[in-house]
Amino acid sequence: MNKANHPQIRLKPREGRRVRGGAPWVFSNEIEMSRAAKALEPGAAVNLAMEDGRILGAGYFNPKSLIAVRLLAGEADVVFDKEFFARRIGRALALREAFYARPFYRLVHAEGDGLAGLTIDRFGDTLVVQITTAGMDALTEPLLAALDEVLAPANVILRNDTPVRALEGLGSEVRAARGEIPSRLTVEENGVRYFADLGGGQKTGWYYDQRDNRAFMASLAKGKSVLDAYCYTGGFGVLAAHAGAREVAGIDSSQAALALADEAASANGARCKFVKADAFEELERLAKANEKFDIVICDPPPFAKARKDVEAASRAYRKLARMGASVTAPNGFLLLASCSYNMPLDRFAEENAIGIARTGRAASLVRQAGASPDHPVHPRLPETAYLKSMIYALD
Repeated sequence: MNKANHPQIRLKPREGRRVRGGAPWVFSNEIEMSRAAKALEPGAAVNLAMEDGRILGAGYFNPKSLIAVRLLAGEADVVFDKEFFARRIGRALALREAFYARPFYRLVHAEGDGLAGLTIDRFGDTLVVQITTAGMDALTEPLLAALDEVLAPANVILRNDTPVRALEGLGSEVRAARGEIPSRLTVEENGVRYFADLGGGQKTGWYYDQRDNRAFMASLAKGKSVLDAYCYTGGFGVLAAHAGAREVAGIDSSQAALALADEAASANGARCKFVKADAFEELERLAKANEKFDIVICDPPPFAKARKDVEAASRAYRKLARMGASVTAPNGFLLLASCSYNMPLDRFAEENAIGIARTGRAASLVRQAGASPDHPVHPRLPETAYLKSMIYALD
């Protein structure tokens, strides 16, 4: 393994409890922000040491970020070159190939795969790469070289347009680093075909995290009516129809997403009706019309994008639970999900329970799940377990 000579960042005395216990993050108030540290470029490779000089590992540093150090290795002076990335990506690939026979999955899930600031979704021979930190951004070239070596993809799309990049002092861009950006691309999941807009869709163009939850809801759908209140490109609805649902309705505010959902339904011979509307407004209309569905799915975008949003988000989740329950048929199932890592699991569960109770319905929680296994969770970083999905049986 090649060695470098990284500058050293030190923890303050009695600070850094989480990183000492194996977490990969260090916050700015936990380190000695010396003049030399402040002079380092955002994204500079560093060694992290305790106050007595003992090394905790190597990673990258941003003096302007709340999360000042993100560790990538457990020893000093590791060179983050093509060989480093090839090893990490090779390990991540082997893990996914243990789960999935076809090359459609999240290939790299940031800290869960030991690569903080990096997300890669795989769509056959096309990769969508999202980089969120200055440190990982500085390592783009060795990363791309490693992807060429391990997978030789035809297309690599950099979806560096997430707002969180601004917190690291980074700009926004979407470009093809290799090949081209397909206008739309086929996604294979749970035995059906979907279509994704990798250049302009949300996040990387597709949400692999709900794969197992989609399959579970589809297993309940034969002969049932299904409503998906945030259907996006048809992930839950098309699979439910394919599994034999009697009726599938989907709601989303994006016409472009609904066009892809319609295309997926046609490609799979699935009968679905997709409506462009605000989910809250449409749920209210359906409730007033006393319409009921055997299965109701509410998987909204993140309501709590920051900690300051938690109270407002809690009210929104409570309202969504109430409205979802109000259109769920007797003896039906209601799925409520949150992709906001700032929303604690216990608080999310509480708001769901309150919202359902306000409809006068009795409910039993029959399944609680997170993301699919291609979204591994760092055992010392609960923030990586962002997805919360709860399925209730209603009376």
